[in-house]
Amino acid sequence: MLELLTGAGLAAAAGMNAYVPLLVVGLVARLLPDVLQLPEGWAWLSSWWVIGIIAVLLVVEVVADKVPAVDSVNDVLQTLVRPAAGGLVFGSSTTSSTVAVSDPAEFFASNQWVPIVLGAVIALVVHAGKTALRPAANVATGGAAAPVVSTIEDAGAVGLSVLALVAPLLVLVVLVLLGLFAWSLVRTARRRRNADLRSATERAAGA
Repeated sequence: MLELLTGAGLAAAAGMNAYVPLLVVGLVARLLPDVLQLPEGWAWLSSWWVIGIIAVLLVVEVVADKVPAVDSVNDVLQTLVRPAAGGLVFGSSTTSSTVAVSDPAEFFASNQWVPIVLGAVIALVVHAGKTALRPAANVATGGAAAPVVSTIEDAGAVGLSVLALVAPLLVLVVLVLLGLFAWSLVRTARRRRNADLRSATERAAGA
């Protein structure tokens, strides 16, 4: 159960930022093996080369996601990356998924693909919500929300990744809070849109 919560938390974090949970998993496995012992098939995630590449990609992602309009384009480009990252972190964090990619028949027969697919689905759901809500937040605030919301998402991805490893039970609480935050953004965007529509109607009536 705890392993599933760990995987779900990391996958959800990947839906917000693909590279944060990958970097956290790589660094923790490399520096704190007592906290996270990667299965043999996933040891490459803790390679310094891989960690360095992920860190560079994270910097690019963090910058691009703070710019209005560019953030929406970035979300589209990340549609494949974030679910893929979610599958990787879910699979690497569960001891049941010691993936033997060299033997595809054994890989599929042993259901080792299930955690990967589950992680990808979780990340995709979070990514879809993020992609849908970001334009609404930008419209509601005239673009001013982009850096603020992005920073909150980045912090959430970091916090969720760490919690998933050290306190998996709290992942459920964080996911509920994320849902409430998304709901509040939707309500704010709807109120702003309705206000704009009323203003436009009143101006048309006055003319």
